[in-house]
Amino acid sequence: MSNSATSAPPGHAPAPASASVFSRNSLLLAVMMFMQYAVWGLWLLLLPNYLIKSPADGGLGFSELQKNLILGLAGALGAVTAPFIGGQLADRYMNAERALGMLLFIGGFVNFGLAYTHNYVPFLLLSLVYSVLYMPTLSLTNSVAFQNLTDPAKQFPPIRTFGTIGWAVAAGVFPAVWLGTGNAVKDTARIADSLRVSGALSILYALYCFFLLPKTPPKPSAEKLAFKKAFGLFRQRGFMVVSLLALPIAVIHMAFFFKFTPYLTDAVKIPLQWTGLVGSIGQYSEIFFFAILGLLLKRLGFKAVLVLGTLAFALRFAIFGLIQPWWLMATAQTLHGMCYAFFYATAFIYVETVAPADVKHSAQTVFGLIILGVGPVLASIYSSYVPTDYRTFWWLQASIAVAVALALLLLFREDAKPRTEADGDIVPPIESEPLPAVE
Repeated sequence: MSNSATSAPPGHAPAPASASVFSRNSLLLAVMMFMQYAVWGLWLLLLPNYLIKSPADGGLGFSELQKNLILGLAGALGAVTAPFIGGQLADRYMNAERALGMLLFIGGFVNFGLAYTHNYVPFLLLSLVYSVLYMPTLSLTNSVAFQNLTDPAKQFPPIRTFGTIGWAVAAGVFPAVWLGTGNAVKDTARIADSLRVSGALSILYALYCFFLLPKTPPKPSAEKLAFKKAFGLFRQRGFMVVSLLALPIAVIHMAFFFKFTPYLTDAVKIPLQWTGLVGSIGQYSEIFFFAILGLLLKRLGFKAVLVLGTLAFALRFAIFGLIQPWWLMATAQTLHGMCYAFFYATAFIYVETVAPADVKHSAQTVFGLIILGVGPVLASIYSSYVPTDYRTFWWLQASIAVAVALALLLLFREDAKPRTEADGDIVPPIESEPLPAVE
């Protein structure tokens, strides 16, 4: 059944929802974001402990490099294939919401398989398969949202906030409820249940995509390979600079996930049961920063907001490097919201602003290739060979973030364009002055 706000001619996207964040489509998109990130948040922070702990301690006993390859290489393969799977399907052959549901449905069953796998090679292979299925869905949810909103700069941040809430609820509630037996071995072994719950939620979410999300058909184009045209965006200076500088941020961001839970349990001495709640503080802080993101983009522009995001990374990691009492580490985690909203979400909005209408899905997945593909691969290697001392590690992370902030200040130049009716959807320019058109 169709959930479009209005009917549309065959081969064209339905008219976008009202600019109100309380419209029916906006609410449906908010639920989509909640489930998208709950599926991921259920297991991502917990899995490193499960992989690295010995079987006697309830884990799988993998090495540090094996753990990093599972988390990094798997994610990277998914992001590398995303432009050719998610982007190409949604831009040329299939409604975006159907492509999203199909990938999530199959991925849910793969997650069930991971929960029952205990040997390294099969676990790695299944992780690769799961990533190929899940990673394209991250960009597809952005695309489905953007295609059904009339003012993304205003409407997207509060809708994306529900993804933050979904992650925080999943990452915080599951370990607090299920990993508090008081038996450390049993609690570590129970981390496998996070994969089962994630698999069940993924299948439920897929059905939601099939039957309730607004219809988002592909847009006609003479260019058969959408991702080929999307890669042409690298000829624009702004897109190229943001994409290249997103790479070191992606490395330190993913390395944070590799190290964070072991850091909390080993260095800060927080029980495993409560690590999810400490981690989810960052997601709750996103709610505030997403709430003000649209206003800051209109007032300050992309460059200033991106720089603020990189500096937030630097400050958070510098505080972690102090390894002070748990409450200070928990307080520093509030900066995560600023990191994610001001850098990641802002970058995705920027990509949406400069991308031609007929390759929007592929443009999002091409950018995702950088931050979710190449970044995690480099993070796997980087995390395996940087100093194991936590203090040194966090200070190194902070230094990289400062270097990126300086590079953004020196190199980034906005080259967005305002949308027209011919593009199929209207996105007002963020800056008040006219911006050069995309060639």
